[in-house]
Amino acid sequence: MTAADYTAEALRGEDGSLDVRIVSDGRARHLGGRRGAENELRRAADVPGEGVLPVLLGSGLGAGLADVLARIAGPVAVVDAEGAVYGLTGVREKWRGDARVLWIDESEPETALAMLTRWQLGHGGLPFAPVLDPFYARLRPELYRALAERLELSRKVDFWGRARYPKFRSPQPRVLLLTSTYFLMGELEAACKRLGFATCFVQLPSQEVGSQEFVERMLGEILAFRPDFVLTINHLGVDKEGILTGLLARLELPLASWFVDNPHLILYIYENLSSDWVTLFTWDADNIASLKAQGFGRVHYLPLATDPHRFAFAPDTAPVRDVAFVGNSMVHKVRAKLERYAFPDALERDVEDLGRAFMESGLLSVGDFLDHERPGHAALFRSLPDADTRLAFETLVTWQATLLYRLQRVERLLPFNPMLVGDPGWHELLPKGGWTYHRELNYYEDLPRFYPATRVNFNCTSQQMKGAVNQRVFDVPVCGGFLLTDHRRQMEDLFEPGREIVCYGDPGEIPDLVRHYLARDDARRKVTEAARRRILAEHTYDLRLSSLARTMRGIYG
Repeated sequence: MTAADYTAEALRGEDGSLDVRIVSDGRARHLGGRRGAENELRRAADVPGEGVLPVLLGSGLGAGLADVLARIAGPVAVVDAEGAVYGLTGVREKWRGDARVLWIDESEPETALAMLTRWQLGHGGLPFAPVLDPFYARLRPELYRALAERLELSRKVDFWGRARYPKFRSPQPRVLLLTSTYFLMGELEAACKRLGFATCFVQLPSQEVGSQEFVERMLGEILAFRPDFVLTINHLGVDKEGILTGLLARLELPLASWFVDNPHLILYIYENLSSDWVTLFTWDADNIASLKAQGFGRVHYLPLATDPHRFAFAPDTAPVRDVAFVGNSMVHKVRAKLERYAFPDALERDVEDLGRAFMESGLLSVGDFLDHERPGHAALFRSLPDADTRLAFETLVTWQATLLYRLQRVERLLPFNPMLVGDPGWHELLPKGGWTYHRELNYYEDLPRFYPATRVNFNCTSQQMKGAVNQRVFDVPVCGGFLLTDHRRQMEDLFEPGREIVCYGDPGEIPDLVRHYLARDDARRKVTEAARRRILAEHTYDLRLSSLARTMRGIYG
């Protein structure tokens, strides 16, 4: 019998007991009447007392659920996707609104497992105690029998107790890295090896997060490797529902998440954010106060850096071009957002104006900018249907602001016939002639050779950060290239302007600075050498990772 095609009808016995007859493929089966209720009671009696989470796989006539709730205070989960059956028995309606009962009517086992896992983490990580009704096992084995087999695993091993072990007991930390395709993970892996940190890598596809399989796999890795902390970049590998952070809190295993992009544009969609076992590091000091206001108790400043082994110094490289900028025009990024989302006309029509105003404002987030300077647009923004759409609009305005910011500054380079390296969107922004285009270069293979072969490497920072410095500030000088960059509020904490870094403020300063340094090879060399010395002494990923590990040891050791 399968659940794909059946009919159910209620029957009453002579003694008034309820039975439900299921008919499929011409065969009839009975849920049980009085005898079925007695069987439910016998199965329910096998559920241990306190210290477990009973999961009834099939609600039957409700006798088993009533018995479990009479013996223990709860909670109890019921997995029953047979609406045609429980609609006749009235079981679900009887316990509707009872806070002790979690009812799951999902027909997909992975979805049901995800819900059970969240429920488990919310109740101290207690082991499941599944009770399988044989009738439901025959009716839909791919759901109820499969769930019973998976849930039984949690009764066999005390993962939770074994995984709570002392941390930071050796001089060098043990780091579990949540791997991703983000470029910085390669730098951290290499830095860990150079520093002698023991590492273990776990790839966690988002579709697995929240399932019992995910929990088992994560616990297995933790028990085998026994890390001191978990490290991720930009919260990658952390699910938006907070399953992983809840799991790590139950294990008393700290998570370090280093944000190297705007954290507010990333954390927008996350739930269950704050935890004593989560420590955030941000490359932008401007985010510390706002992240703490969001509920994170532990937030630390950790700026970007570079890997001098990847961006190796090439002292004999001769410059072959005068001026170049490596960066995205943002044209296609802006267009893609507009094509994907249906924003209200008043918001979509004013995107360019909003981007320009946000660029010119001193406010750090699009949401704050709209609230303070564009209340009419803010009301429309707040009324967008969900968090994903609001995040998309904030990102759109940020990218539009970056497009205009970069265009205003790159236009000042045109008298010097610059090379622009990036996406073809630059052809839509700039006039023909007076500049050359080069497709995007590979970060690791091409840029370490490109930067020192350029007399003046130009930089203008994304508007996702208005005070922090970006990656080029470290990458360009360490491999021997000269950089002219926009001034950032946090620049003086990292370099000495004029001696170790050359900055412009107003776009009008750009032509004179370019002209000055193109004509002075020795001046460029002195600035580059000073910047490189400072970077090697203070701004490598080895140093950043050492600092992060010291902070984690100080908190959790």
